Amino acid sequence: MIKIIKISIVTLLSLIFLAIASLYIGLQLSLPRLTGEMSTAQISQTVTIERDRLGTAVINGEHRQDVAYGLGFAHGQDRFFQMDLLRRNAAGELSELSELFGAGAIELDKRHRFHQLRKRAEAIFTKLPQAQQQLLEHYSAGVNAALAQQKLRSFEYILIQAKPQPWRPSDSILVIYSMYLDLQSNTINRDMTLTMIESQFGKPMRRFITQTSNYQAALDDSLFPSDPPALPDLAAKLLTSARDSVIDEPQELGSNNWAVTGEHTQSGRGMLSDDMHLSFAVPIIWYRSQLNYPDAAGEQHQVTGVTLPGAPAIVVGSNGMVAWGFTNAYIDTADWIALDDNEPITIVNETIKLPQGEVDYPLSVSKFGPVKNIDGQSYALAWVAHQAYAVDMELMTLETAKNVKQALENASRFGIPVQNLVVADAQGDAGWRVAGAYPARRQPSDVALEASKVNQALWADRITDIPQVLTPNNGLIWSANARVMSTQDAQRFGDGGYALGARSAQIRDRLQQQQTFDEQDFYQIQLDNQALFYLPWQDMLITALMSQPQRFAKDIQYLKQWQACACSDSIGFTLVKYFRSRLIDRSFAPLETELNSLSLSLGPVKRYLEPAMWQLLREQPRSWLPAEFASWQAFVIDSYLQSTQALLTKYSSTNDYQDLAWGKVNTLAIQHPFSRQMPILSRFLDMPTVVGFGDTFMPAVQGRSFGASQRFIVQPGLEDRAILTVPGGQSGHPLSRFYRKGFDEYAAQKSTPLLPQAIEEKLTLRPLKN
Repeated sequence: MIKIIKISIVTLLSLIFLAIASLYIGLQLSLPRLTGEMSTAQISQTVTIERDRLGTAVINGEHRQDVAYGLGFAHGQDRFFQMDLLRRNAAGELSELSELFGAGAIELDKRHRFHQLRKRAEAIFTKLPQAQQQLLEHYSAGVNAALAQQKLRSFEYILIQAKPQPWRPSDSILVIYSMYLDLQSNTINRDMTLTMIESQFGKPMRRFITQTSNYQAALDDSLFPSDPPALPDLAAKLLTSARDSVIDEPQELGSNNWAVTGEHTQSGRGMLSDDMHLSFAVPIIWYRSQLNYPDAAGEQHQVTGVTLPGAPAIVVGSNGMVAWGFTNAYIDTADWIALDDNEPITIVNETIKLPQGEVDYPLSVSKFGPVKNIDGQSYALAWVAHQAYAVDMELMTLETAKNVKQALENASRFGIPVQNLVVADAQGDAGWRVAGAYPARRQPSDVALEASKVNQALWADRITDIPQVLTPNNGLIWSANARVMSTQDAQRFGDGGYALGARSAQIRDRLQQQQTFDEQDFYQIQLDNQALFYLPWQDMLITALMSQPQRFAKDIQYLKQWQACACSDSIGFTLVKYFRSRLIDRSFAPLETELNSLSLSLGPVKRYLEPAMWQLLREQPRSWLPAEFASWQAFVIDSYLQSTQALLTKYSSTNDYQDLAWGKVNTLAIQHPFSRQMPILSRFLDMPTVVGFGDTFMPAVQGRSFGASQRFIVQPGLEDRAILTVPGGQSGHPLSRFYRKGFDEYAAQKSTPLLPQAIEEKLTLRPLKN
């Protein structure tokens, strides 16, 4: 009997060993080939793909189309699964890939099918200029050649038991549409939320909520009046509403970027900084690349920066003469249109395929756009992404721009989600311009419009008169998702969900405090986590708690020792931040409850509530005070007690305030999509967790899985001194030595070089001889 048990145990262990060995061998076989030579009939001359210690893809070719093929090949080798997710995300086809993504994927697919983006992408591709079509075809061919070269499909497809589908040229347009969904969905949701606030609570409430903040940092120093509006009373029926709602605050997808002219650098060249704030995942969204090729006139071009796997362009980078970067512009790119009962509506059936079966999604469509019904009213959505000019490849003209002026002129044709483009050049100039798709309509609206007031023709045409700034007198340019343009231009372009402005103002002030900058000076601004925005909140909270000094002695001590920064060891910062959020949630809970009944939320406009909250604290209206409190001070203190207890419950098993240090609460945890569904895979797939720093209302933006997706600083022509730090590796394959390369440097706030270092791998692609 004992002998049988021993044999069984040995057999079981042997089977486990064989399974692990088979898995490891399979994963090894699925690694891409990075060295040697290959032949293909799809290039005209030899293309090389080199990689340095970080896995930076250095593509060398004799034609831009051949370089597109090489970049597609590199993307296909290292990032195909992530590219697949991006195209499926935009098209509303995630559910088809795997049941691993759960029922939530079906609802996400429905939300994205609402826009019919696959159909639109295919239509746009057919209308692109021939040269752009050919470029996407070459890129697509490179991606598919990399797929065909794999000995075994990548581990993601093995795990979910799916087969990768070939890449199509129109899929690259879907990848850009995926960025539209990330960057402009909050604009759409914001306008509907404001429409319902006005409908349910009246115009005075909408004006109260959207009142102008004191944090304004336009380039021309123009100011909108920030006098508070009349404070509306809460309706009697809302006074008894529960005050336990949590208003989810959408992540502020955007960026910081700024530039100085040559008068502020020792070299006399302009200098640019750019860090784009996005959600984090493994692998990180960007892919380090350098493209080397001659143009038709024989002039050699070297362009270094980051690409978006799925598209053939350098998104942010430098060509040695001009450097460029982006922040999300947050101008108003969408309008809801209230339809009357006589408006013709067509029902289109969208079929969402599943691994087993399918789901029908009936979509209502009007001449203005897709339709949804809220509270018995039908609304059509007019959105710039639905227009024929929404996507093109004109961004690639930056690769060959020779100066700031030329770059800004080219930007008028960009088919991308509308951005603040900031550029600097080797001649010492710097500039800013709104760049991207924007309609010619002249009167953007925060709330739904009557159909009779909508001119469809103006939506079909893109704008031509776009504001810009070229080499300002003070030599300084900045943007950080708040209003950059003048108050006059802002009325023309509308508000699509601007950031509050505190971050932008802090960057502006840092730039104005110094005369001359180098790369490390810019890097320190990127890492600036001073909590200037929270100073009034800290002061107000201490004042409230001092009414009971013995009871709150420990709390007051932590608040006074908070260091005025989102520092990793600051307990006081954590207390202040969460108190502020809890007080806002409870104060506006009656509105949130009503909106929730319509499947809506104040979330899309929570960033606007700062000045409204301070108005409530100043005026202390009885109609807004919960009935169980005798005073606003009692309400403030109770909100602090709630927020602090919630923190202790979540982060400390012993109710120890030391566990509330901001670095612990805000730990940086970058996860692979699979480990979120299967935590057992976390140690194999995720980046190491890192003590966090930074927050939202300061230049150093960081959350638990959100923040600066790259840190880029360069003086054009001095790329050997430039910085490009990325929070993750190049490869999406966990056995690749490039899987985590670069992350440790990002986490340690080190300056990773922009330019590729010594080449360690070289793959040569040769044209197939007839």
